[in-house]
Amino acid sequence: MARLADSKSAKPADTPSREPDSRGPRGRLSLGVRVSWRSAVLPLLVVALFAALALAAAYGAVPISPLTSAAILLNQTHIIHIQPSWPASDEAILLLYRLPRVAGAGLVGAALGVAGVLFQGLLRNPLADPLLLGTSSGAALGATIAFMLPAAFTAYWFGFGLIALLAFAGALVAVALVYLLATHNRQTPVVTLLLAGVAVSAVLTAAQTILITMNDRLGLRLVSLYRWISGSVNVESWTQAEVITVLVVASVIAGFVLAPALDAFALGEDMAGHLGLRVERYKLVIVLVAALLVGAAVSISGIVGFVGLVAPHLCRLTLGPRHRLLVPASALVGAIFVVVADLLARVLVAPAELPLGVLTALVGGPFFLWLLRAAGSRYRW
Repeated sequence: MARLADSKSAKPADTPSREPDSRGPRGRLSLGVRVSWRSAVLPLLVVALFAALALAAAYGAVPISPLTSAAILLNQTHIIHIQPSWPASDEAILLLYRLPRVAGAGLVGAALGVAGVLFQGLLRNPLADPLLLGTSSGAALGATIAFMLPAAFTAYWFGFGLIALLAFAGALVAVALVYLLATHNRQTPVVTLLLAGVAVSAVLTAAQTILITMNDRLGLRLVSLYRWISGSVNVESWTQAEVITVLVVASVIAGFVLAPALDAFALGEDMAGHLGLRVERYKLVIVLVAALLVGAAVSISGIVGFVGLVAPHLCRLTLGPRHRLLVPASALVGAIFVVVADLLARVLVAPAELPLGVLTALVGGPFFLWLLRAAGSRYRW
């Protein structure tokens, strides 16, 4: 009997274990590889952004080697020190004149990329764009009013002129108007928000057209206004870059904090409410953060379209739908995209300059269509 009990309790040597094999295709090791691959994307994007900044800062009226540009930028981090072997004039040109504009281009791209993620997550619409809720029309109207004012009437705040200030204010006022019009009984339906955005954008654009048509003084500055509307990074000092950096970094951090709420919104508002989310309060916060991002971007670049649509979808195609990864990845991809586009705008027809918004559409549009074509039916919202 003892032998029989021992034989029943003994486990056959060739019996396969029921524990999952960590080396299998669905085991822990493969899961770890997948997680590490996605976590490695952000450092790679940071390196790519640094390379784009160094390359963009190297090109100008006075040519500077991209390696020299990269070395100067590394020295500014105070982490890596490279013995200078370049003229002091090259370093002064790069740090005082070129780098503020290049950094501004990166900030514009990061702001529009994160704003696109926030609006798409809130509206649950793959066509949602940061300029959808009247921000572009409000900014354009504010800039038009600034162009109409006499040259003697000037105002500066932390290095920003009247055009930037009124464009920023116009974008925020337009979003606030859209949100107030779409809210009824403390409820803001997504469809109503979209329709209100379309209606307010049309009204503000019509008002801008009337001002341009009926004002004689504006005719002398119409070309400048057109170039502003078409998009062009206009950062002339580090003071401007620092102010925009504070706004963008704070808003990006807020977007990262809002990532779980955006994941819940993907399930629908009813399900998000069942999960304990205060839906209307989070809607207001998301719209406010996105509006600040767009306002900060348009104040120094004018209307630069397509970035907030391309960057989030590109990240979603490659990294999946989780917003804790989408928010920082979209910020980095948007920054790289605008820095490269601004570089091309400056060098393709030098000494003239192409409008940045036109170039982002011409370059980003075909590339985005190719990605969608390559993804095919694998891409799901």
